[in-house]
Amino acid sequence: MALLQIVDLMKKFPIRRSGAAGRVWNSLRGVGAEERGEAGYLHAVDGVTFSIQAGESVGLVGESGCGKSTLARLIARLLDPTSGAIAFEGRNIGGIPAGRFIQGEMRRKIQMVFQDPTESLNPGFTTFRAIADPLLRLGGMRRGPGLRMRVEELCELVGLAPEFLGRYPHQLSGGQKARVGIARAIALDPSLLVLDEPTSALDVSVQAVILHLLEDLKNRLGMSYLFVSHDLNVVRLLCQRVLVMYLGKIVEAGPTGEILRRPRHPYTRALLSAIPAIDTTERSERVRLTGEPMSPVDPSPQVCRFYSRCPQREERCRQEMPVLAPYPGGVETACHFPLEKQGNAGTRTAVS
Repeated sequence: MALLQIVDLMKKFPIRRSGAAGRVWNSLRGVGAEERGEAGYLHAVDGVTFSIQAGESVGLVGESGCGKSTLARLIARLLDPTSGAIAFEGRNIGGIPAGRFIQGEMRRKIQMVFQDPTESLNPGFTTFRAIADPLLRLGGMRRGPGLRMRVEELCELVGLAPEFLGRYPHQLSGGQKARVGIARAIALDPSLLVLDEPTSALDVSVQAVILHLLEDLKNRLGMSYLFVSHDLNVVRLLCQRVLVMYLGKIVEAGPTGEILRRPRHPYTRALLSAIPAIDTTERSERVRLTGEPMSPVDPSPQVCRFYSRCPQREERCRQEMPVLAPYPGGVETACHFPLEKQGNAGTRTAVS
């Protein structure tokens, strides 16, 4: 049984257009005057299905705005889904309202490391209090020597010296704040750690150190990771499998090495071609995507989400939404015309 099973998960955010902007908006949608100002929906996550096994690291990649962070927050139960199932250890936790979930025993099993360590730490909490907070709230611990010992143990795990325990976030470097956020997240011994671009706000040299720390913690503590990133190099280092997301949908999924060596979806190939190569002999031609991304607001269920930017689109792509189909190597690709069939599988796989 999978540790986490996501089935047909959807999150739609209601929007409303009124006034002059609403008249233009509704005219574009072909909406009559009597319907002006009606609600539309932004499809942030649209029919996503995947699983994570115990001890497995799965990467989630895609451009900004594709729905990665929304999906991460749904899984961490910080947001309620519109529909679909989120099963954790065989229990459908997606049906538990987020406000109630944070007070239940399952909360401690799923923890999250946020993108910006500065914004995610309470400026009025010392390092000690920030790490001790989940232990007091959800871990059943009380103030005293036992709590102090556990916090110091967590600091040692993340490589944070004890002298930092009395400092506030503004007195810490970016890397130190990142370590505090990680220590806080692992304090309750979670089974699943959701990491939402945890190194994107850090200097490159610090990123490498934090990534090695995360890899070490995973091996030592046996956690599963959902690692959200726009950086495919990070995913290659940490993750056994990768999910490629575009405008709310998973367009390709499979073992990381296989996807990076042999991308079948044109969007994945474009992502890989944008990576700088140190060795110029390995550099492949940049795939430049033209056209504008399709709107995520009330998108047609028939049209491929990548249609407006795809260099190999055909009429079928405008009439029939492709679904994930299996290919050799354990890969699934949602494309009517996968690159494998067109002799384009030899894309450079160096990632940065």
